[in-house]
Amino acid sequence: MSETTNPDPKTNSATPAPDAPAAAAAAASPTPAGDELATALAAARAEVAAAQERYLRAVADHENFRKRTVRERDELRQSVAAGVIEDIVPIMDNLGLAVAAARQPGAEAKSIADGVGMVLEQFKSTLARHGLKEVNPLGAAFDPNLHDCIAHQPDEKVPEEKVIQVVRLGYQLNTRLVRPASVIVSSGPAKTEAKA
Repeated sequence: MSETTNPDPKTNSATPAPDAPAAAAAAASPTPAGDELATALAAARAEVAAAQERYLRAVADHENFRKRTVRERDELRQSVAAGVIEDIVPIMDNLGLAVAAARQPGAEAKSIADGVGMVLEQFKSTLARHGLKEVNPLGAAFDPNLHDCIAHQPDEKVPEEKVIQVVRLGYQLNTRLVRPASVIVSSGPAKTEAKA
């Protein structure tokens, strides 16, 4: 019977054991590919840090812009309101004079009405300088964007869908509608029912 040998890795002397210090030195020494990877990683980290810094700076700039815009809008609103108030104060003075004149004994109604009418014209012209415009559509075609129809009324002389009466004037501030004009619109000639 022949003996078969079973090689034991511990006792097998056919392969020499590697030198431990030499293997550690080989693993520790960087290869050219490892140098390139380390350089690329360092460059990527620097790029990420720069991008994050740019992002944080952009966020801070946006927040500063938002705060500045809110502050400028408030300052503009205050300056516009101050300009309107400065123009209205003389009108209030004139209305006060009209009230004082009306309270005098023996004041004539016509002269008081004339004085109040002049104050009203002064008030309208002041508001017009600030962009307020009357919407008085008497005789014009009904426009639902500018007018509020409160009634339809038959009229023999005025065509259908034309404004025959303005109950309350409308107002526009520049291009923005502040209040639509309340109007009565013609429904054309009265319709007679046909007899059967």
